[in-house]
Amino acid sequence: MIVVVSRFRVANGMEESVRQAFIARPHRVDHAPGFLGVEALTDRDDATIFYLVTRWTDVESFEEWYGSDEHDRSHALIPEGLKLDAGWTAVRYLLPVDDGHGARG
Repeated sequence: MIVVVSRFRVANGMEESVRQAFIARPHRVDHAPGFLGVEALTDRDDATIFYLVTRWTDVESFEEWYGSDEHDRSHALIPEGLKLDAGWTAVRYLLPVDDGHGARG
């Protein structure tokens, strides 16, 4: 399993529109091969910061989705005029910590 965390900061006061877009998301990723789940989160102390956490069976499944037309279409509800703080935009791939036998510590 791999977890992919995308972080971004809204730079122009549209955080409520972004929140609503996540709530109304089109669910295109839900049936992508290797997809296990998604959470959209916002920072408790700074509502302009968002995290999108997705879980996948493997890196290849995520990268196939990320490069697909369906991924592009999944962004249809991004609010028009949205501006992000480029210094805060980041994507991180996270791997589970286990003992090599599938048991997590």
